[in-house]
Parts: sequence; C-alpha cells; structure tokens
Amino acid sequence: MPRSVNNVASRARRRKVMKLAKGYFGRRKNVWTVAKNAVEKGLTYAYRDRRAKKREFRALWIQRINAGVRQEGLSYSQFIHLATQKGLGLNRKVLADLAMNNPEAFKAIVDQVKG
Repeated sequence: MPRSVNNVASRARRRKVMKLAKGYFGRRKNVWTVAKNAVEKGLTYAYRDRRAKKREFRALWIQRINAGVRQEGLSYSQFIHLATQKGLGLNRKVLADLAMNNPEAFKAIVDQVKG
C-alpha cells in the first residue's frame, strides 16, 4: 500500500510558521528549520513576558506612589497601611497615575488617608 502524505496540511503548517518569522534577520526568516526554532523561542518569550510585564508595571506603580507620598512626609508602606485601614478603594495603577498626572488630587487623597 502506498504511503499517504497530507501535503496540504504540511504546507499550511509551514506557511503559518514562516508567516510568524516574517521580519526576522538572516536565515531565521526564510529557512524552515531555523525559522521554526526562532518562532518557537519567540513564542516562549512572549508567553513568559506577558506575565513578567504585570510584575514590572506593579513595581513601576509602587515607585511612582512612593515618590508622591514622600513629598507629603510618608513612606509607601505607611501610606498603603493607612489606606487599607481607611478602606481606600483605589488600586496602585490609579494611585500612580494620579501621583504623576494630577498631583493636587493625589495630595487630597494623601491628606484624607493621613487625617
């Protein structure tokens, strides 16, 4: 019995990977074996870094809040402690945005948490 080969599916699979490799440098963009490895590694990095991005942004928000509350005579940890005691319903993303783009509103929040 002759060997059955599904050439349509194989070609489609290769075309999909080569499309993802578009824009890569050198043989990574046009040689199947090299492109396949490069795309697999790139997708692995993309999966990992979608999670790392959340950690990095949280750290950035904390730094911005800390800089804002230091001007009001508090540390970040003191501010967060007082904010949770008062039941402040704003998350770090919103607080960091206020500290950076609207200092008057942030000062009002800090005064409310202090008092």
